[in-house]
Amino acid sequence: MINECFSVNHLDLVFGKNTYRAFSALDVGKNRDQIHKEFNQIVAVRKVDLTIYHGEILVIMGFSGSGKSSLLRCFNGMNGRDHGHVRGSIQFRPPSTNQVFDILHCSKNELLEIRKHRISMVFQQFGLMPWKTVAENVAYPLEIQKRKSNEIKEQVEEKLRLVGLSDWKNKYPHELSGGMQQRVGLARAFVTNADVLLMDEPFSALDPLHRKHLQEEIIQLQYNLKKTIIFVTHDFSEAVRIGSRIAIMDSGRILQIGTAKDLIENPSCEIVKKFTTEVGHHQIFS
Repeated sequence: MINECFSVNHLDLVFGKNTYRAFSALDVGKNRDQIHKEFNQIVAVRKVDLTIYHGEILVIMGFSGSGKSSLLRCFNGMNGRDHGHVRGSIQFRPPSTNQVFDILHCSKNELLEIRKHRISMVFQQFGLMPWKTVAENVAYPLEIQKRKSNEIKEQVEEKLRLVGLSDWKNKYPHELSGGMQQRVGLARAFVTNADVLLMDEPFSALDPLHRKHLQEEIIQLQYNLKKTIIFVTHDFSEAVRIGSRIAIMDSGRILQIGTAKDLIENPSCEIVKKFTTEVGHHQIFS
């Protein structure tokens, strides 16, 4: 379909030195615990098939160790290229182009360009450079792209206005609250005008008030800018609040994917049911 952003096909991700043993063990039906015990290999993602559409917020969630962050990092090649070994493919279709890239097998130069211009990542720990000001942190991706200085200044000012930090542009990260630091991270991700944002539990360290505020900002920014967002969390309430669809993972596999209404009304298994019972029916249909 033309509105597909990512098509993930039969994806396995394994960490270790002898991953061929792990792949062979997977093929004969052994589970991740057996493979870790017998071969000291870690199966992080197993048999994932997934389609993500342009302009949606897909939330990936699961308990600690479920594979959600490992899967997220496959979408820009951090896992499967820089770390770990994979089988399968992740086809990426940027909007307004007929090109299709296989993230896991395209050339290094193609992957570099994708990371520079097409896919940005927002980390849980913000990833700010303490020796740079707020404005300099936000400008950094554009400097890597070798943009003109006047363009960089214009884009930085625009994105800082977007996240409400114009008056803090000359401050350093240690002078900001945690919520403000996270907003700097968001501005830096948005400044590249990337088509896709990967967000790895970006609000988990924040207090409830700042967390709710930034959830609202993400929803509004996505509405205004029409980005595709893949968002990892372990909080089903957060997933319900921001997600177009939710994928629930366990032991490296996706157990179920659908809207919050789908998951609550028709959970596929007990693990999905455990997540969905923490959110009241009224929160979905109000």
